Parts: sequence; structure tokens; C-alpha cells
Amino acid sequence: MSRTDPDLKTQTSAAPDAAEFLRLDNQLCFALYAASGLVTRAYRPILEPLGLTYPQYLVMLVLWERTPRTVSELGEALNLDSGTLTPLLKRMEAAGLVNRGRDPADERRVLVTLTQAGAALKEPAKGVPAALACGMAMSPEELTDLRATLQDFARRLKGVADEGDSYSRPA
Repeated sequence: MSRTDPDLKTQTSAAPDAAEFLRLDNQLCFALYAASGLVTRAYRPILEPLGLTYPQYLVMLVLWERTPRTVSELGEALNLDSGTLTPLLKRMEAAGLVNRGRDPADERRVLVTLTQAGAALKEPAKGVPAALACGMAMSPEELTDLRATLQDFARRLKGVADEGDSYSRPA
């Protein structure tokens, strides 16, 4: 092939573009990972007065909506497996926030209920979203749009993950 071959130009000009795909800053997964870590860090000082960690706060949000919940319902709502959720619930039980017990209707299921102390945290926790939003340089509409976009993204990604190996993998 000569230097002026159009196919060669395409190949050499395509190579740098392909390399751009592998730059860390161009990875959607890294942007989400970094944002997730920063969200957790931003919540820490807001949740500290409540005595909650960020994962505990998420569990409480689900339980404040409806209690009791089975461990599997909590896992589904939070997208956590029981190996992650069980130690978290044990720590929350030791802190006096929740109780865990067998479902009398089905001994195979473990029910998680709020304690009086856990239920009492709901009122002071009502200020948590506003406290976080206050530090953000985004309008309420922008935050609402971002949440909707991320929820849609998560739904679509769950479909891909649920399909397992049906997507193509690099060789």
C-alpha cells in the first residue's frame, strides 16, 4: 500500500479515535463510580448527627415507606444481595434501629421492622435531602431531571445485566 492509499488513512486516523475510548475520563462507568463515591462522602456529615451511615440511611428510607419488609424485599429495593445486606442489618439491629425476626406465616422469611428509635429518626431525617441539595449548584429542576435520567439508565442497565451473557464481549 502506498502512503496515499485511502484505506491506510482511515486505519491510521481511526486508531487514535479508538484509543480515546479507553481513556479513563471517557468511561461512563468511571464517571458513575466517582459520582457515587462523592455522593456518599457528601452525605456523611449530614447523616452523622442522626447516627447513620449512607447505606443505613438507604435502608431506613425503604423502611420508613413501609415496615415490616422481608430481607429479600429490602435487597430488591436497594439492589443489594443478602451477603451485603445481612451484615448491614446486623449492625443496625445492634444500634437499636431495626429488629429482625422470622415471619410467623413463613419461617423461611426474615422480617425487618423499625424499632421505636428507628421510626423516631424519620422526622429529623426529613431535612437530609434539602441539606444535600443546598450545597449543590443545581436547580431543583436540574436535580429532578438528573434523577429521572439516572433511574432510566439504571432500568436499562438492569435489563442488560439480567440478560447475562447475551451481549458481546471483547475478544
